[in-house]
Amino acid sequence: MPGSVLITGASTGIGRALAFEFSRRGFALGLCARRLELLEELKEELSSENQVAVAHLDVAELESVPEVLNKLADELGGVSIIIANAGIGGRSYPGEGTFHQDRKIIEINVLGAMATIDAGADILKKQGGGQIVGISSIAGFRGLSSTPAYSASKAALSTYMEGIRNHLLQHKIAVTVINPGFIDTPINTHRKSRPFLISAEKGAQLMADMIEKQVLSSTVPVWPWAVISRIMYLIPERLWCRINV
Repeated sequence: MPGSVLITGASTGIGRALAFEFSRRGFALGLCARRLELLEELKEELSSENQVAVAHLDVAELESVPEVLNKLADELGGVSIIIANAGIGGRSYPGEGTFHQDRKIIEINVLGAMATIDAGADILKKQGGGQIVGISSIAGFRGLSSTPAYSASKAALSTYMEGIRNHLLQHKIAVTVINPGFIDTPINTHRKSRPFLISAEKGAQLMADMIEKQVLSSTVPVWPWAVISRIMYLIPERLWCRINV
């Protein structure tokens, strides 16, 4: 029986695609993002058969996260799945004046996600259970030289979610970590190479399947990234430094 799902960063990219996919599956939706006007447009495009609540939220404004999530959950009459999806990317190199960008990446991708998870866990504990999902990335498996702050942020998110899983399971809250490869969204369109690229629609379908099955952690798609990720771990650091450009 479909429930309700709350998605941060729902105005574009993976969040937007997940909104369409969960709407298609009959879920009520609570959508939040920095650009409220895009959410309003998205709400008009979604199926009128499902309840959709939208709200402005910049997850970097940490104090506002619990208020917005609770407001959406109340409007939906409860929530069964909370997806911490909001995130940004960007190329950066130490000593080249890009620290302000690195700081923003960490604020949104790590602290913003943790604030979402914290507020979401509080909501779900009071309801007696549910599921928290973190949208991480294959970029978190090893440090990528062109996007080191982004890699660090996703590694931090995955490690944090692994750390909280046992505690939340005691409260009947499942924890799922999704590690997308290259999904065709604005966050990676600047890259010259996007190996094994899949559409946002296909990516959302695969992710929703995994979320409904309450998998612990998975790459998206599973093949070939599950194999590639293991190979990435095995590459010696000296060699990784030479090939990681």
